Amino acid sequence: MKIICSKADLLNSVNIVMKAVPAKSTMPILECLVIEVKNGIIKLTANDMELGIETLVKGEVIADGVIAINAKIFADIIRKLSDNDIIIETDDNFMAHISCEKAKFDIAGKSNDEFPLIPKIERDCSIELSQFSLKEIIRQTVFSISDNESNKIMTGELFEITGNEFKVVSLDGHRISIRKISLKESYDHIKIIVPGKTLNEISKILSGEIEDMVKIFFTNKHIVFEFNDTMVLSRLIEGEYYRIEQMLSSDYETKVTINKKEFLNCIDRATLLVKESEKKPIIINVGEQNIELCINSTIGSMKEEIDITKEGKDILIAFNPRFLMDALRVIDEEEVDIYLFNPKAPCFIKDKEETYIYLILPVNFNAGVN
Repeated sequence: MKIICSKADLLNSVNIVMKAVPAKSTMPILECLVIEVKNGIIKLTANDMELGIETLVKGEVIADGVIAINAKIFADIIRKLSDNDIIIETDDNFMAHISCEKAKFDIAGKSNDEFPLIPKIERDCSIELSQFSLKEIIRQTVFSISDNESNKIMTGELFEITGNEFKVVSLDGHRISIRKISLKESYDHIKIIVPGKTLNEISKILSGEIEDMVKIFFTNKHIVFEFNDTMVLSRLIEGEYYRIEQMLSSDYETKVTINKKEFLNCIDRATLLVKESEKKPIIINVGEQNIELCINSTIGSMKEEIDITKEGKDILIAFNPRFLMDALRVIDEEEVDIYLFNPKAPCFIKDKEETYIYLILPVNFNAGVN
């Protein structure tokens, strides 16, 4: 094998496939990436058995061939080379010779025989949307998945397609995030659970441009994303997702309309007084024309008022400040509507069309705080 690639093109492709390389594995071959050159096409592949990525590299092909090479070492070498053309050549002993200007590396590679192939899946069931839309949907929901591996369902997101509606749901036991968008076409009903890790990695690779499209293919066990000469395949999480409909309610006793930026900045200031080890709630006292936010910690206390428009009753309620901030940060509107029922019931932050819904459970607090 012999190829010549620009450093920029090669490094971009290496950075993409590195997202499917495990830091450590009981199978050393999984810590490799495969460089395959065939019929004038240069392809990089990585696969950790849960997530597999293939991407094409621009470059000049002089001779075909294939080699598996330690991904971290290879990536580090490419990063440190000069911004010029890089020549990669292999010999019959699976040695990779990497040169750029006056620098030359000789690295021991391996045969790709033991490397697990990324499975070929049926591509009968698919949807298409812009990379911008997918990146936004992930950004606006993935923060509320659980990182507790003991409950696998909560570490993923529900993807549900009904007609032309694409709905994504995540939850961690304390909050629920729901995002809905309309697709250009109608599709058969699809309901799957996609690992949060996959979505985080996909989000980093997507261009985020409205003009750039991504095709998503579904099977019972896998999901495939195809875009920009890159293919990402992930296993799905098996099981039945939670029935969240019974947790969603249109009933409310109090509706608050508030400037999102003011509200977010106020909570952010309040958390300056909370150590990471402390779980101090932010107490919200909803009055007729404003809300008062209070926080008390071992460091000190803080109070601040914000003007609001209110419908319904006054209410005193408390929340984990981080959960409120996570939701507010991903909402793009200038004003947000918050729906409250009582101090023990969840609050809902949502728009009129319910294209986004954030449910946050309240926390217990000492009502005697001054």
